[in-house]
Amino acid sequence: MPSPTTAQEWDTVRTAFASSILMDTALSSLAENLDGPPWPGSDKQETPSHYIDHDYDEVVMALTLKGYADDAIGNLVEILRETLAFDDPFGDMVEQSEASTETANPILDNLKKLEIPSDFPIKFTSLSADTKDFCGRESLSTIGEFAVFAQGMSQNVVVGGDFRSLLNSLSHIDERKIRTFLPIRSGQKGLYLVEAIAGVVRGMKALNRKSLSAPGAELSGKIAQQVSRLVGYFPDQLKSMDERIKGGVSIARELMVIQDPETEDLVAKLLSPHLTVSIPEKKSGWFARLFGR
Repeated sequence: MPSPTTAQEWDTVRTAFASSILMDTALSSLAENLDGPPWPGSDKQETPSHYIDHDYDEVVMALTLKGYADDAIGNLVEILRETLAFDDPFGDMVEQSEASTETANPILDNLKKLEIPSDFPIKFTSLSADTKDFCGRESLSTIGEFAVFAQGMSQNVVVGGDFRSLLNSLSHIDERKIRTFLPIRSGQKGLYLVEAIAGVVRGMKALNRKSLSAPGAELSGKIAQQVSRLVGYFPDQLKSMDERIKGGVSIARELMVIQDPETEDLVAKLLSPHLTVSIPEKKSGWFARLFGR
């Protein structure tokens, strides 16, 4: 069945995407941030810039040669179009920010309201690898620098995926969405070590989580380094936790805020080497989780 996508539709979307900062982001990553079907290729080198310089017939031929289905061109157009279609609230925020100074940055103001340190490193967030790579290329190492960069963007610069989601959530203080990227706690201000370690666990591949949950499993060097850096960023919270556990509070009680038993178990295992007290054998059952000290 021939693709319903016309050459005119392709020309419209590829011209619009030419100014996007996501030009060199993998199509598979862009598709993951949308509600539509996945991109059929997993090659990180297959980006919008790989296609947008070519006309409709050339792109159809290239997709056919890759062995993609006939509707791949329609999928490609939809990915580019949806990535371009950033939310009105975000557009309003950018428009307001263009006229403001660094001292009147709405995102920085909201970070202060939430008591999120502007020097919190981007590398400690749960942003996707592609978004972190973009931030690295733009020399954005902290959330504060992220906010200032967003303010200085021209209105015709298009962003999508995690970058757009984090900006939207911070500009409108959407705590549920912010929690996807930053270790905040519901109903409280500031950032938290427990939630930060939980973010490391959630970012692990399912196979790695399963492997880590096995008795006697050792941490990979990369994960151990991530946890050590986070512990170094939250030394006071680690010390307070250590003292409470010495006083008889169970690690399970400390981690119940995560509200996910499997993640709580792995967080306990990741934190264990950094505590001065040994973690007692975990109690089982919902009664222990509810009433354990």
